[in-house]
Amino acid sequence: MSKHLQLNDLGYFETRGLNVMVFSNWYDTTFGDAKISGVEIIHHGVRTATNGDVRLSPAPDQWDTLPQIVERAVDAETSSIRVSLVYPEHDFSYTIKAETSNKGIVLSVHLEKPLPAALEGRACFHFEFLPSAYFSKSYIIDGQSGIFPRYPSGPMTGKGQPGPFAGGKSIVLAPEDPTRRVAIEATEGELLLFDGRNVAQNGWYVLRSPIPAGRSGKVLEWLLGASTLPNWSRRPVIAHSQVGYHPDQQKIAIIELDKNEQPLASARLLKVIESGEFVGQHTGGLSSRGNYLRYNYFSFDFSVARETGLYVIEYGDVRTRPFRIAPDVYETAWHPTLDVFLPVQMDHMFVREAHRVWHGVSHLDDALQAPVDHVHFDLYAQGPTTDTPYQPGEHIPGLDIGGWFDAGDFDIRTQTQYHTVLDLVHAWEDFDIRRDETTIDQSRRYVEIHAPDGIPDLLQQIEHGTLALIAQYRAIGHAIHGIIEPDLQQYTHLGDASTKTDNLIYNSAFAEGETDGFASGTCDDRWAFTSKSTALDYGSIAALAAAGRTLRGYQDDLAEECLATAQRVWEEEHQHEPIIFQHGNTTGGPLLIEEMRAATELLLTTQDARYAERIEELWPEVEENFEWNAVAAVRALPHMSADYAGRLEARVKTYREKLDKLDEENPFGVPIFTGGWAGNGFVLYFAITNYVLHKAFPHLIDAEFVFKGLNFIFGCHPDSDISFVSGVGTVSKEIAYGNNRADFTFIAGGIVPGVLILQPDFPENKEDWPFLWGENEYVVNMGAGYIFLVNAVNDLLKKP
Repeated sequence: MSKHLQLNDLGYFETRGLNVMVFSNWYDTTFGDAKISGVEIIHHGVRTATNGDVRLSPAPDQWDTLPQIVERAVDAETSSIRVSLVYPEHDFSYTIKAETSNKGIVLSVHLEKPLPAALEGRACFHFEFLPSAYFSKSYIIDGQSGIFPRYPSGPMTGKGQPGPFAGGKSIVLAPEDPTRRVAIEATEGELLLFDGRNVAQNGWYVLRSPIPAGRSGKVLEWLLGASTLPNWSRRPVIAHSQVGYHPDQQKIAIIELDKNEQPLASARLLKVIESGEFVGQHTGGLSSRGNYLRYNYFSFDFSVARETGLYVIEYGDVRTRPFRIAPDVYETAWHPTLDVFLPVQMDHMFVREAHRVWHGVSHLDDALQAPVDHVHFDLYAQGPTTDTPYQPGEHIPGLDIGGWFDAGDFDIRTQTQYHTVLDLVHAWEDFDIRRDETTIDQSRRYVEIHAPDGIPDLLQQIEHGTLALIAQYRAIGHAIHGIIEPDLQQYTHLGDASTKTDNLIYNSAFAEGETDGFASGTCDDRWAFTSKSTALDYGSIAALAAAGRTLRGYQDDLAEECLATAQRVWEEEHQHEPIIFQHGNTTGGPLLIEEMRAATELLLTTQDARYAERIEELWPEVEENFEWNAVAAVRALPHMSADYAGRLEARVKTYREKLDKLDEENPFGVPIFTGGWAGNGFVLYFAITNYVLHKAFPHLIDAEFVFKGLNFIFGCHPDSDISFVSGVGTVSKEIAYGNNRADFTFIAGGIVPGVLILQPDFPENKEDWPFLWGENEYVVNMGAGYIFLVNAVNDLLKKP
């Protein structure tokens, strides 16, 4: 059992098949408990345990109190790691020490002074084990055996917290499975085993030992060991596009190897024929792409394959699932996103798909004015005034229209709305997408998937997002941060969105539960956060100006109102200094980016020289912050001066130099984000930026920088070869963080964040556990960006 763990140069304990990390990653201060900190176990390549730390409840939820990390010290001489932490609100400091022993790792908790009385019976050292890693597996605790529950079934205490379903001095998890076997012994005290899913579907199995009262110094100790397979190596991954390739494309698979694995000399491409045979088409040598994170990478170039058909790649005894090479390979890849994902995300509508109702009409009671000086748990905040005619708690009429659920949750986040509208408008204008597969009837608040109504779906989706944005100006006069549930019980609601509120406008004159059928005394309405922000206004009017072009000839009155509103707000914002209200990620992007987009879209819609003049004034800042402003800068180009065009081209040349260095940063040639939210969004917009730049400057920006981005999304990425678009590609993301995540399923066409890079070197995207939002949560604007990108790739590959 893990007798040879060593402290490596990266600051974690390692032996072949087993890693024990000790606060290599800190708690996510933005989104709370993200299950990525404390003592963690990576067991035969899978992160199976996390949050080894002192916690205050047996089943910590996302927003439970978290400690603050004071110091982390790695001591190579003693092969130990010490981490000092504090709960400042409880005046409670402690140290966790991890050190190697001949049985594995010794974990201990040290106090300078005894546990505060208020935490007695609450503070425990605990460890959380991933349920999907232990489904259908057993445990033995003090000789008594059991099977890990597949579904939570208690016991519960009267305080709304689970009670332990087993306890003892020592436990062996999965004794029958050497890939998951873990043994823990408490040198004193008791081990208690809980099922955190009794409190929340995203809970883990939790093992806890109470911190004893009245003691200081070393107050608790565990001996941790885990089995490893002899000479274990992680199975090679052949990263490739699960959708396939166009015959004219460069076709490169990236082979990811365990650092203990010796590379083979070659890989093979085989064609799958009608008889079921696999016929060799190409054998090629591998080119080293170096080391990235914890793996070694090699590329296999099979660009010689141009014949239409089904293919697989074979490396040693690893064979991919079939993928296509065909001229039409991308033609339908965006259909599930437009046909299914976007309709399912539509708020304030009834959404049907054949025999299934995705949700009823939701949030007809939107929305109450949020209270002043209030910080919401999900990155919203209201300032010292409402900046509206409404009093806190007063109903704001007219907000119950349009918009999409932001992500796996149900809020209407304005930034997401306007990004989605903009990308859909650009897709409409650039690619003339006329697909009609969905009935969308705003007057009846009715959506039916797979039921054409004679109107292009993209146009109707643009209308739906626009209605949510223009409603804010109709009701309030400026853009708002968004609309969201006021309390955690509502926020964590899973299932039909229409059951989250009673859909009746709150009336404080009614008693709790009283209703006349139109209003009610149940205060469950969502809140509107309304503090004024210039950045939000610029972002919103960019989308409104763009919609003003697209909706002409379809909804002329709405188009005219959008443009008039955008022009009015632009003028108003330039009559005063920018109003800067920043909180979380809901109050608008950087002011420069938002104003540049607004100026560009207004210029494209009106061709008014005033907007071109403002773009010229912004150019020095745009040039300095080019990547995030490149698309707007290029879209404005036809209406700008020759001098502007020359400066823009010079800046694109500099940008190209950065692109050329990406292959040195990682084997995939795209920017891989290493923060607490995985980076597929960055990759999508990297590829979109490169498409726009390539169309304007084909001699500077190669189309391959567009293809690489889409290939990454479709499976050519670290950790696995899965497509990150649910239902698209042979093997795709089928367990995701949508609003149906409790069912361990997916929404077709949704795009997840992707590979999360856990420090210092572990790439992860879990395919059997949907609840890690930073890896698996759909966000609606990524769907719009994805529709644009697939159509952009089709545009580049079509025959002239």
